[in-house]
Amino acid sequence: MSYRDDYKRLGDYILPCNEKNTGNHIKLLQGISNKKYFQKAKTNTIGVDLSKYRIVRKGQFAFNRATTRNGDKISIALQSEQDCIVSPSYRIFQSKDENVLNSEYLMMWFRRPEFDRYARFKSHGSAHEFFDYDEMCDVELPVPSIEKQRAIVKEYNTVVNRIQLNEQLNQKLEATAQALYKHWFVDFEFPDENGQHYKSSGGKMVWCEELEKEIPEGWESGSFTDFCKIGSSKRIYESEYCETGIPFYRGKEITIKKSGKKINSPIYISKKRYFELISKYGKIEEGDILLTAVGTIGSSYLVKNETFYFKDGNIIWFKNFKQKYNNYYLYDFMQSQHFFDLIDEITIGSTQSAITIKTLSEQNILIPNQKMIDRYYPLSHKIWNQIKNLNEELELLIDLKEIFLSKMSQTQIQVPIT
Repeated sequence: MSYRDDYKRLGDYILPCNEKNTGNHIKLLQGISNKKYFQKAKTNTIGVDLSKYRIVRKGQFAFNRATTRNGDKISIALQSEQDCIVSPSYRIFQSKDENVLNSEYLMMWFRRPEFDRYARFKSHGSAHEFFDYDEMCDVELPVPSIEKQRAIVKEYNTVVNRIQLNEQLNQKLEATAQALYKHWFVDFEFPDENGQHYKSSGGKMVWCEELEKEIPEGWESGSFTDFCKIGSSKRIYESEYCETGIPFYRGKEITIKKSGKKINSPIYISKKRYFELISKYGKIEEGDILLTAVGTIGSSYLVKNETFYFKDGNIIWFKNFKQKYNNYYLYDFMQSQHFFDLIDEITIGSTQSAITIKTLSEQNILIPNQKMIDRYYPLSHKIWNQIKNLNEELELLIDLKEIFLSKMSQTQIQVPIT
């Protein structure tokens, strides 16, 4: 954040706030995440005198001075909801005049990665480093006209609101996919030949000893290998990582991809190494399923038309499906509570949880007849295709949001919103 003539010192535009919670009138104790939002505090308040805590009113900023071990970020947020209290070690301030410096505009400045780097650079201390109110006052930033600030905030909020809408739609679609799966393969109320709910209209059920429950006649118990082959990738060493090339995903990245979010710090392997591996051990294909098997277990990802490689052992690969559309049935099963219960039962390891290909292959699961899977596929595919389209739009919107923040230093944001 180098000095420019049109940059202003923040301290000239803000006021410190030091209102104590006298009389313990406010009970809501919050902390601030390094993603810059207020969240429920982890502090145990039983027997704690909350009168010494600081009040954060709506429209005020609060930040944690400590920057050590905070992911190279500073935890700062603008209170946009109800008043709360925070730790006495936090610092609180507000804009002197909203018609001169808009608080939402200022919060956009704090969200910039450049500000996090600046705060870490300016932090001081030995065992613990701090970025205090004096350092905050020395921050320099462009302060355009209030009309320009409000226009920037409006455009930015348009993008943010669209991101939130997409995320909400995705959640509803995922819930719909799971409700559909449950209706067909847990409650057995799929439409029969007459369009009636199978089980409740008297469809024949038979006892399955392996699954210890009744299932529709003609269905059976089997294993994952009745649907496909199960394997993993070949080992990649950290020394093989590159600056550019073919994306390389670990369990962490697979979980991010499942959520539809952008991978901010991608890892790569060389194209030469990638082609060596796929020539010997095969290439991941659209419609394959990847399942995280170490650490965060049970996060599944349905592969799209894309090119990448993935970490051995940490991720289980479901490939070469024996029948068309079986992958969608299996993927929806992997989102169900039954699957998560199964994972809990077979998880091994005390210090680091893990599941193995062998143990997973030995589990009994429900095998519907193929005709039923064929009927189920168009419904499931339609939902997941909508989610895929929303995620692609979501990634573009997140990129657009970052462009807004990066262009703040120019104070000339002209990004079309369509």
